[in-house]
Amino acid sequence: MNLAEHSWTDARDAETDLALVPVGSTEQHGPHAPLGVDHMTAEAIAEEAAERYAAEHDDEPVVAPAIPVGVAEEHRAFDGTLWVTEDTFRSYVADICRSLAHHGFDRVVVVNGHGGNTGALREVCGRLTRDGDCYAVPFTWFDVVAPEFELGHGGPTETSLMLHLAPDLVREERYAEAAEGAGHEFGVFVDGTNLAYDFDEFSESGNLADPTPATAAEGERLLASSADACVRVLAAIEEREWTGERERSDD
Repeated sequence: MNLAEHSWTDARDAETDLALVPVGSTEQHGPHAPLGVDHMTAEAIAEEAAERYAAEHDDEPVVAPAIPVGVAEEHRAFDGTLWVTEDTFRSYVADICRSLAHHGFDRVVVVNGHGGNTGALREVCGRLTRDGDCYAVPFTWFDVVAPEFELGHGGPTETSLMLHLAPDLVREERYAEAAEGAGHEFGVFVDGTNLAYDFDEFSESGNLADPTPATAAEGERLLASSADACVRVLAAIEEREWTGERERSDD
């Protein structure tokens, strides 16, 4: 159930305590892919997971509107990239989750499509759960699937998913430009220490890996695999004991 497409009475009558919150980023993904890759993929996976969960469990989770801007200052050298601080991001995600919990949707999976959000999401979901606001867990899709190709950034894995979801937004004629200026790893490392903070320090075109091998068929498989994993997480948090109350000591 996509909240943005339903009325308040539909939300009132929804017989579920499960919610999905897609979060991503608006950031460059090379010259060939749109700035919205991360939030578009997160939203698609959340919606697919909700449908699959409903079919398997006769309980349809609600899907909140996607949060399209995340922790992405590392891409600031590339035009169009937007970002917020980790403090702003954590506060915004927390308030969305608390809003959902206020209406009874107090078991929340935050579906994440951007690597830069992961640390902040783990922290804020832990705080929400420990404080008794809601039971929230982060789910980052590319951490749980086995891609056919290298993940990279704007590489063949993300490009495959976009070819399946929105092929008209992928500029295949720019693959060569993307590959020519691509970086080879997420940083500049010396003895395991990353000396780089910004993406343009190690990638001229803004992406890692050649996107050329990408296929829509692989994107379709990735969507299904990610959604199935998300369904398993939803089932697990629905079954897991959670009192909804802040734990307090006797001291």
